[in-house]
Amino acid sequence: MTWDPVTAQPVGPERPIVVVGAGPVGMTAAATLAHAGLPVVVVELHPEPRPDWRASTFHAATLELLETIGITDQMHAEGLVVPTYQFRDRADGLVAEFDFRLLADETRYPHRLQLNQQHLVRMLYDRLRQDPNVQLRFGTELSGLRVEDDGPVLALRGPDGGVEELAASYVVGADGPRSAVRNAVGVAFEGFTYPEQFAIVSTSVDLQQLVPDLGHVNYVADPQEWLFILRTPESWRVLWPLPAGFAVEQAEDPDYLQSVLQGVAPYPPGYPVVDQQVYRVHQRVAAAMRVGPVLLAGDAAHINSPIGGVGLNSGIHDAMDAARRLARIARGDGDAEAELTAYDLVRRTVAVEYVQADTQRNTDRLRERDEAVRRQHQDDMRAIAADPEKARAYIRRVSLLESVQRFGIGRPPAELELEALR
Repeated sequence: MTWDPVTAQPVGPERPIVVVGAGPVGMTAAATLAHAGLPVVVVELHPEPRPDWRASTFHAATLELLETIGITDQMHAEGLVVPTYQFRDRADGLVAEFDFRLLADETRYPHRLQLNQQHLVRMLYDRLRQDPNVQLRFGTELSGLRVEDDGPVLALRGPDGGVEELAASYVVGADGPRSAVRNAVGVAFEGFTYPEQFAIVSTSVDLQQLVPDLGHVNYVADPQEWLFILRTPESWRVLWPLPAGFAVEQAEDPDYLQSVLQGVAPYPPGYPVVDQQVYRVHQRVAAAMRVGPVLLAGDAAHINSPIGGVGLNSGIHDAMDAARRLARIARGDGDAEAELTAYDLVRRTVAVEYVQADTQRNTDRLRERDEAVRRQHQDDMRAIAADPEKARAYIRRVSLLESVQRFGIGRPPAELELEALR
């Protein structure tokens, strides 16, 4: 690759910024770029926005970012505001409760907002389809990507099977864990896959009627079958690890699903199941989040355990960081090489030091088998929740406010200590 940002073609109608992937991360990147008045092409393999229920938590730092593109009012109108969450033990019940309202003097959003990610995608899709700066190309596959002297060139296979080439100025790969963009630029996806699969099921039954002290968001420790239980506007959702060697067919068996839900709380009529999924869980980070004019964001750059609700959030932070830097470059207010290097260093550091570290720690805490260690975890969580300053620091980190305060989102390279991150 011989791309040189000094001589490469600038952002413009003939060289738009191309976002690959129209999930919440890709659509946020496209909306932020369009908000800056830049030409954007969104390439998405599926013919229409996908109704994916998997991620549903938006943290304070993320809501502050989304506010800058004018979408948070609509999100709050449809979502569920949750100011507290619980750490529980399956045998002992409530261990500790954490209250985001402790951060009311630091953020306009001292809560978690529960809203299935598909709704943010829908909101942004409805907006972008009317934006003259944006071209949405659904049902289109990225079949090739090369970087030439003057910029990236994408090979796109459309719904009719024909292939055409599209010249771009920059590419944001937000096309998920099997990222065609990441594979095309030859970036390794380092880490590991959990041996067990995870299952998630949604039900319309109100679990708080059955377990009165249950919170809206609950992490439930158990050495055999830990649980993550949360409420969204549509339903209650329960996530758990499948037994080793369990086949997908077994996990989808109605009798098995009933047994898991009845283990949460007995419900004689039987639980109606609104939605169910089985999926592999990984802890992986791309070896680089930038190759020349190509940036990786969201699941294309890092995937992690869902325990903590930070995967979607950190992906949106990637999208906003990338878009702000690309906007400065397009306006001539930022040095391209410095901006893209900063993106790589900062977002990879956050992925490793915050997202990966915290989600792994959360998962290990829930599934701990050693009884003495489990009791110590309980004591630690109680002590943190009981101390307002410790609780503030803990909540500041889990809401991603700490990482944003430390690095900013799209903060100019001159304001960052990049040498410390190399």
